[in-house]
Amino acid sequence: MTAADLRDLLAEATDLTIVCHNNPDPDCLASALALGRIAAAAGVDERRILYSGDISHQQNRAFVNLLDVDLASLDPATVLDRETGSLLAFVDHGVPGRNNRVPEGTPVDIVIDHHPHEALDARFVDHREDVGATATILTEYVRELDVELDATLATALLFAIRRETLGFLRGVTRAEYEGAAFLHEPADADLLRRLASPAVTGATADAIATAIENRSIRGSTLLSNVGRTSERDALPQAADYLATLEGVETAVVFGIVDERVQLSARSTDSRVHVGDALADAFDDVGNAGGHREMAGGEIPLGIFADPAADGETLCDLVETVVVARLADAFGLSDVEGEAETEE
Repeated sequence: MTAADLRDLLAEATDLTIVCHNNPDPDCLASALALGRIAAAAGVDERRILYSGDISHQQNRAFVNLLDVDLASLDPATVLDRETGSLLAFVDHGVPGRNNRVPEGTPVDIVIDHHPHEALDARFVDHREDVGATATILTEYVRELDVELDATLATALLFAIRRETLGFLRGVTRAEYEGAAFLHEPADADLLRRLASPAVTGATADAIATAIENRSIRGSTLLSNVGRTSERDALPQAADYLATLEGVETAVVFGIVDERVQLSARSTDSRVHVGDALADAFDDVGNAGGHREMAGGEIPLGIFADPAADGETLCDLVETVVVARLADAFGLSDVEGEAETEE
């Protein structure tokens, strides 16, 4: 499908609800912002961007605040039994009930995503696993449809592409470079710098420190349990850092956040697809998956024990089960590696 097909569908709409995935990141947020602008240009006056979960990563909070993104919490009931002309869109995710709180089976009108999926069902689908960011796709639409590109939208899309590809080093394609060239001049360079260096909370630093201290290495794979933490987004930050350690090609960090076990994985090993590995390990008990080099997942804590039985015993049980499943999925030795610490 083409950008013109999307514009034609939007031109028939009375309103548009854009649902972000749980805990939306810059790629998701910028894509939602861009789709809203495209809808406005097509004549859709009533538009909303909704999300579930938390915006806890300091970079994501800075993105929302500095770019003044208008967000509201998702009430799942509002996307059911919609009137004709009331469109529902997903950006940077694609399936109701997976990494979102939209009830399973809910009809979706628009899906734009770059994450792996077996099948997507919507009136308009643009699913490109080969591109580095969903924001890249939306940048193409903005350009092809001649949508007004102000500093806010250009900055949002450019930062999202840079962040999703780790500064054009991960999963990058020619399309990201072309998109960045298009966005460069209208983007706000000072705002880009502020987005790239947000303040880090003490709790985030503590969680990353715990991940470093608790690391265990088996061959070229590193596993680390941060225990219970309020800082969900410290896990991918820790995984990003730990994957750069000498001799480490794959890093998986996990921990308990509220009533769920969260996982984040990174890999530079061409033999490993971390998204498939996490899906194999946990899809029967939760949601997990992603790209070859970057993936994540979440598991309801209730499958391990009564959440009321909190404390060291529960954390130990979670670690035993999660590490065993990861060891099986990644083909690791049954003998646990010894924890290593920095000198």
